[in-house]
Parts: sequence; C-alpha cells; structure tokens
Amino acid sequence: MDATGGLPYPASWEADVVLRDGGTAALRPIRPDDAERLVAFYGRVSAESKYFRFFAPYPRLSKADVDRFTHVDHRDRVALILTVADEMIAVARYDRTGATTAEAAFLVQDADQGRGAGSVLLEHLAQAARENGIEKFTAEVLPDNRRMAVVFREAGYETAGEIEDGIAVFALEIEPTAMSLEVMAAREHRAEARSVERLLTPRSVAVVGASRSRDKVGQTLVRNLVVGGFTGPVYAVNPAARAVAGVPAYGSVLDIPGEVDLAVVAVPADAVRDVVTDCAAKGIHGLIVVSSGFAETGPEGRDRQRELTRLARAHGLRVIGPSALGIINSDPDLSLNATLASVVPGRGGIGFFCQSGELGTVILQTLAERGLGLSTFVSAGNRADVSANDLLQYWIDDPSTDVVLLYLESIGNPRKFGRIARQMSRTKPVVAVRSGRFTQGVPVGHLVPQTSVPQAAVDAMFRQAGVVLVDTFDELLDVAQLLAYQPLPTGPDIAVVGNSDALGMLATDAAAGAGMHVVRRLPALRPDATAEDFEQALTDAVADDSVHSVVAVYVSPIDVTGADVAAAIGRVASGCTKPIVVTFLGSQGVPEPLRRYDERGRAGRGSVPSYATPEAAVRALAKAAEYARWRARPQGRIPTLDGGEEDRARLVVERVLAEYSTGTDIEGGTLEKLLGCYGIDLWPAYEVDSVDAAVTAAERLGWDVALKATAPHLRQRPDLADVWRNIDVEAEMRDAWETMVASLGAPDSAGFVVQKMAPPGVPVLVKCVEDRLFGPIVSFGLAGVATDLLDDLAYRMPPLTDVDAAEMIREVRAAPLLFGHRGGEHADVDALADLMHRLARLAYDIPEVLAAELGPVMAGASGVAVLGARVQLVPVEPQARSDWYARRLTRP
Repeated sequence: MDATGGLPYPASWEADVVLRDGGTAALRPIRPDDAERLVAFYGRVSAESKYFRFFAPYPRLSKADVDRFTHVDHRDRVALILTVADEMIAVARYDRTGATTAEAAFLVQDADQGRGAGSVLLEHLAQAARENGIEKFTAEVLPDNRRMAVVFREAGYETAGEIEDGIAVFALEIEPTAMSLEVMAAREHRAEARSVERLLTPRSVAVVGASRSRDKVGQTLVRNLVVGGFTGPVYAVNPAARAVAGVPAYGSVLDIPGEVDLAVVAVPADAVRDVVTDCAAKGIHGLIVVSSGFAETGPEGRDRQRELTRLARAHGLRVIGPSALGIINSDPDLSLNATLASVVPGRGGIGFFCQSGELGTVILQTLAERGLGLSTFVSAGNRADVSANDLLQYWIDDPSTDVVLLYLESIGNPRKFGRIARQMSRTKPVVAVRSGRFTQGVPVGHLVPQTSVPQAAVDAMFRQAGVVLVDTFDELLDVAQLLAYQPLPTGPDIAVVGNSDALGMLATDAAAGAGMHVVRRLPALRPDATAEDFEQALTDAVADDSVHSVVAVYVSPIDVTGADVAAAIGRVASGCTKPIVVTFLGSQGVPEPLRRYDERGRAGRGSVPSYATPEAAVRALAKAAEYARWRARPQGRIPTLDGGEEDRARLVVERVLAEYSTGTDIEGGTLEKLLGCYGIDLWPAYEVDSVDAAVTAAERLGWDVALKATAPHLRQRPDLADVWRNIDVEAEMRDAWETMVASLGAPDSAGFVVQKMAPPGVPVLVKCVEDRLFGPIVSFGLAGVATDLLDDLAYRMPPLTDVDAAEMIREVRAAPLLFGHRGGEHADVDALADLMHRLARLAYDIPEVLAAELGPVMAGASGVAVLGARVQLVPVEPQARSDWYARRLTRP
C-alpha cells in the first residue's frame, strides 16, 4: 500500500487506445501531479457539460476539489484519464458505495466529445473495478445528457434505468457478457479501421528528410510520389533547399502553408523524436518511418523504438515502421506510391501486408511481373505500431480488396489476429506465409515475447482462423492469383485437359499428393490441337457434375503466341462457376491474353491464372479447396457447460497461491476440487508405499483394480510394465507388487497408486498450456509413445466451438482407433468433446493455470474416465488478459 493507505499506483492500467476517429490517446490512472492538468482541462469544458456532470452550475474547481479528485486509493476510489499530447481530454472515476457496488461518473471536454472517449474509459474503468471486487456500477444522468446515456445503453452490459427526481439512474452489471464483448469488438474494429484509412487515404503528403541527391532515400520518396501521379500536394522538408525533385521544400513541417495528412520520415534515427512532435503540432494524422537505426541495432535502438511508439501514440498519431519500405494505394483518385520502390504493380483486388522492408521491393516487382494487381500495400518494417491486425480491420470492409496476402515475420497479438482473421475469412480469403516457421525465429527489430509453442500448434491456430497458410513466397502468389480471379472449388475432384500427356500425368500425380482426385482425365489432345478442340474439351469438363475444378495444359512445339487458344480458354472461363487454372506456354501469373478487365479497368473475375508447372497449379487448387471447405463448414457455437463454476475455481486457485507464492503443482483433494469446478470427475487413486497399503486400498475400492507407477521418468516406457491390471484378490496384488518393485525400483521413487479399473476404451490425452505470446492452447492426442514420437497432436486456441472440438478429435492420424478401427468399439466422442470443452474453459478462465493435463483418459463406448491429471499453478499479473475486456494497443 502507499502512504495514504491505498494500493500502489497500478501501472498495469496504463494503455494506448484508438478512438472512434482513428486518433490515439494515452489512458492511465490519475496522479497527484495531475492537479494543474485537471484544472486546465476543466477550464476547457463548457458550462453545459459541467452542469451535466454536477447537476448544478459549477464554473470552477476548488482547491479541495482538485485535491480530492487527484488523490485516489486505486481501490475504493479510482480515476482514469485520457490524454493527448499530455493534455487531459477526458476523465472517468468510480467511488465504492458498497462491498460490490460503485458509483461511476464521466467527463469529456467538448472538443473531444463524439470520439468514443466515454466508451473506452467505461471499458477500462469496469476492468479496474472487477480487479477490485466490484460487480455493479450505478450512474446518475440528467435526461438531457443524451451522449452519456447512449454510452451506457450501448455499452453492451446488462443495464437497468429508472427516473428518480428527474434523474435517470443507470445500473450496470459490469461482468463481461457476450453482448458487451461483441460491442467492444465492433468499436475496436471501427476505430482501428479508421486509423488505417487515415494513413492510406491522405489528401497531402510531406517527405521529411527529402534530399537534393538523387541517390538518397528522401529524394526517391519524393520522386516516386510525383512520378506515381499522387493526386494531392507533395511537400519536401529540407532546411537547406528551396525545392526537391520539382516540389517546394520547407525547413520544417510547421512551415508548410497547407494542411498535411501524412508524413514520410527519412531522417537519422536520433532526429525522429523532434519530427514526431512537429508533426503532432501540425495536425498530421500519421507517420511512415523509413529510417533505420531502431530495434534492429540493439538495446539502444530498442529503447529508441519504444520511445518513438510511445511519443507518437501520446500525440494521437499512428506509425508505420520504422525501417519500412512504405505504402501504396492504387485507387486512381489517389495514385499513392509512398515507397522506395520504382516498380509498382497495377490496380487490382489484392491487399498486401509485408513486415520486411528489405523484401518489399522484390515483392512489388514480382507482383508486377505476374500481372497481379494491388488495392493497397503496406510494408511495416519493425512493426512498432501499425500491424497486420490493424490492416485486417481495414480490409474487412474495403470494397477494393478481394484477397489479403500477409508476409509475417512475427505476430504481436496472436489471439486478436485469430479473432479478426476468422471474421475476415468468412467473406475474403487471407493467405499467409510466415518466416521462421520451423525455427520460431523473430527478427531482432520485432519486440514480441518469445513463444514455446511448437510449429504445428501455430499452424493449427492459423487454420482455426481460416487463414490459408503456405510455405513459400512463390506459393503465396500462386494461391493469390487463383483466389483473386477464379471462383472457389466446391470439392476436391479435378478434370485435366491438355495437349501433353506427360504434363497431364504430372498433374494427376500432384493431385494425389495434395489430397485432390482426378475424376476426369481425357485422352491428351493432339500437340497441334486447335482452339476449337480446347474449347470443346473444356466445355465438356466444366459441364460434368462430378468435376469441381479444371486444370488445362497448353504447350506448343513451335513458337506461337497461343492467342486463339487463350481466347477459347477465356470464353469457357467467363461466367464459369468452377475454377479453371492453366499451364499456358510455361507462363506464370496472369498473362495478358488470359486477362478479363472489369468496369474499373483492372484484371478481374474471369481472368485465368497460369502456372509454370501443372504441379504448382494443382497445389494452388488444393489450398483453395481447403479454404472453401473451412468457409462452407458451420461456424459452430461455444457450448454452455453444466457445472462450470468459475468463481469457485478462482477461490481454489487463490488459496493455493496464498500458500505457494511462486506456484506449485496441485494434487489430491485440491486437484479434484479444481477440476470438479468445471465438471471434470477425476477417478480416485490412492498412493501406496507398501504392499499392505496396496491391499488395503484395493479392498476399499472393492477389487478389480490396477497398480500403477506414476513417476514421470517411468511413464510410457515401452520397455517397462508400469501398470498391472485386473487385480481381484490379495495374492494377485502381492505378486504384482513384487514384480513391479523388482523392475521399476523402490516404491518411493516409482510413485505407486491403486485405482479402480476403468471400462475398456482408447487411452487419450487432453492438455492445455499457457504461452507468453499465444495465451492458452489446448492439445489432444492418443496416449502412447507413438504419439510422442510422431507429434500426432491436434491444437486449438480456446474458447473452443463444438466444430473445433469435433475437428480436433478427427484430425489426429490415430483417430480411426476412436471410430471402430478393425472391429474395435466406437468411442463416445461426444463425451470426449465435452471433456475437451471443460478443460479448455478452465484454461481460458484461469490464467494462473500454467499447464494442465488429463491423462490417461479412457475413451470408451459409453463415456470417458479421467484416470490421471496434473495441474500447475503460477501467479500472474493482475492485468493478465485484461485486453480481452478493454481495448488497448499492444505495447512493444
């Protein structure tokens, strides 16, 4: 506690937030040194807003008011403020009125009303209140104070309002509900999409650090903006020049006479701080920092990068970079090329997010060579602020973007990524390639927590969100050119049409390897097949109801353009509801003869993608079919579980950690109690240290028992018998004891237990682990050495839907054992799925659960039996996962 008897200053409540208009603000608890800041803020608030707050004229705050409002205990009296450029723009507070109730009040200065300040403050104030044991807010609002009434009504919490003496009294149950979380996510989406829109649609651009030398970064940026045809004014900032590349130059952004929306910064790293403050004073919305010398250079650079992010957000700006290549918006109303790349693809429907500034130029050139058009492109470099999550929020609603491509080197908030990507994938495909996928390496400039999650788990989480994950950059573009221009396949069956039998066979082999099936392979057309021959064969193939996709192969023994064949392919593809892909004269991309232009003058639907080899074409189809299956499947629902008592479980955890402050493995009755809170019944197992104790335990259980060694070093050793089953009498127990002690060692090291025999079934394992980066992760697999050696596990991020659990059970390679393989019994997979939901909910609700394991679990024909379990608890910071219930930007 502090000197006033309250709690210490809760730094964990500090957050950077995005407001409704896309600007940022800093949110934090109020401090005693905020007295002058509070007085200045109150002086900017109108008389009407003051009246709404205090229900009476209240022109100024007294010294006692200021002292009382700035001195809080962070427990019974809490106040949070929003600041921009270190000036207070809003304040929210609560005062405890009972053991679990508090009265809340809000005040937003008039110039910032309508920006969503009240809503974001309510979310964070409610989170702080929950940490302090408060369950309900009350608030009194004058009927004319419509803005505040709307904040409460639209908050998504359960509310009750009544009129008392002309005052509307609101009561808010602040426990998060499905509705409140949905409302929060919708607000977050709108705000973050707007913040990106302001970056991608500037009306004017300033290049800070524009050089007069042609070989310098600053002049390249100015030249690319001008040559690219940017429709707004371009300004150069260079104190030593009057003009750069034909555009006027100024000594500072503050000297520019007109408004500036976007600044592209190309100055030395140690000068960026001053540029940020100047840009904020000018009213600029965002920065693209192409300068290097930040986190990629070491500890000093990391501190400089954190300071850049903190300073920009505190002044209301978003940042792309540092070490970024820049951004592109191909909208002809903008024609924005704010990058260092001179080769830019044409207009199209692909949105591209790239984290590597170095690869950005290669990416753009390759896209142009393939004839793939962009809607927008962002190279985020070190990704200090704006991330893939922000771009996804924008692209979800962007009518110009049909397909999203991601080149990822790190993920700062993977839970949020999964949530947003899942939403987007329902309507637009997201294709990603992730560097460091097998090594889990992260570039030095990316300030993210290290993860211990295996590569298979990360891949599974991408698939859970509907993201099409590919292995290489070439495959990324292969899949993109199919998804951008052709319809999705409705199944795995392919027809192969072509004038090369050898290439047709390659396509057939590739289909088998990719899980596709060639159901119609016509005899190869003659090498000199005419356009009419191709058109007829393709028409017959797409008319076949058993065919879902068509692979066409066209080669020529002589040097011809193939224009007539291309026209024939285009006629069949036009309006076709099945995807057609081709290997057309070995070309790669969307060659001009196979393009179909839409009303906006860009290559659009009906254009036919070409691949250098038929194998590449088939692999792209397989990825598209996988995505189509995900999109067509039911979304699923998160089931309601009987017996789930989160509050009781938290009490169990608090008692354990009060005794073991650094964490511990729980066992015995405590373990049974914690699992029981979520309806997980653990079969009793009695620890025994002698044969007599084993006999006594067996008699207590009524015999038909097993004697098991539970020591970790003995588990699942194929060369040792660590379980003796079906013991019915004392003589059998003594025989079992003598044999197992002789082979496994002394009882105290073997960890012997006696347990009732479970009904026959398939032994499985259900686990969860809390990862620093990804949060809780659930895994499932069959128990045994083979599973460990082959890593035959399924992974998901909770909360699990019923579809998630069903897929996990079926996707492990040993799954047939659960479905009557070779005459075996069909396991009760519904009961198994229910058990997985219960452990997933425990992991989701209780962040103190570092690891939990249920196993072995016998999955039998009439239910499941949990024969063993382990749970490890560790203390966590109070704010753990608090961003799930209150919007905040990830801090590097």
